[in-house]
Amino acid sequence: MLNASLSSFVIKPALAKIACEPGWKWQKREKPMQNYDLFYVWSGEGTVVLNDKPFEVGKGSCFLFYPGDHTSATHNPQKPLVLTYIHFDVTDPVSEVPAPYRRLNETMDFEYLLARYVRLYLDQPYGAEEEGKVILKQLMIYLLREDRDTPVIKKASNHLTEAIHEIANYVRLHPGIPHRVEDLAARAGLSPRYFSIKFKELIGTPVQSYIIKMRIERAQHLLLHQGMNVTEVADALGYRDIFFFSRQFKQYTGRSPSEVR
Repeated sequence: MLNASLSSFVIKPALAKIACEPGWKWQKREKPMQNYDLFYVWSGEGTVVLNDKPFEVGKGSCFLFYPGDHTSATHNPQKPLVLTYIHFDVTDPVSEVPAPYRRLNETMDFEYLLARYVRLYLDQPYGAEEEGKVILKQLMIYLLREDRDTPVIKKASNHLTEAIHEIANYVRLHPGIPHRVEDLAARAGLSPRYFSIKFKELIGTPVQSYIIKMRIERAQHLLLHQGMNVTEVADALGYRDIFFFSRQFKQYTGRSPSEVR
């Protein structure tokens, strides 16, 4: 879709960010998908079936359903899915189309674009459709770039790799804890220095930067989607100084917390 002109993107009215009810399910229909559907999981656990192939999904799971696809889904009612879906068409012939599925590790930029896109069509500001087409193409470029980037081969044992990824996931799940590198290293059974080296090698980000990024990513979500004010978010994430929180937030996102809210 890199070659598709902005005017060729046709935005469909079916788009939303939703927190699925505990009894939610997406039943397979007789008719296949009629257009493209960008389908992203913000949180929760579930199973999506695409053309009879099941995928276990969680935060960062991202599908691009194509016209002609058959889909269905269920989720864990104890950990319900929070989803964004965006239906669209492209009238130009396309030579590159993103892969049907991937799981994103770095989600902040992608989620910002998704949230901005949905907000445009809720608020309908001047130029909403034109900006929406720009964002939609940005999303497609993001996915194409993800598909093309070749993962770096990591020289580490399976046990060490699993330990580091478990720590990264622990930080992501508990962004409000005042994590110390020493404590995380001990959790992995490693010295702080060796843990820091391997964490950056395997995750691609220094430990401290990752801790801050996960905290700010969670802050964005709370501000945008949970109705919490800046003071409440700062307190929930362990910031004692709201001004320090605001400076750090703007450093990572380019906007102040109040602007995001």
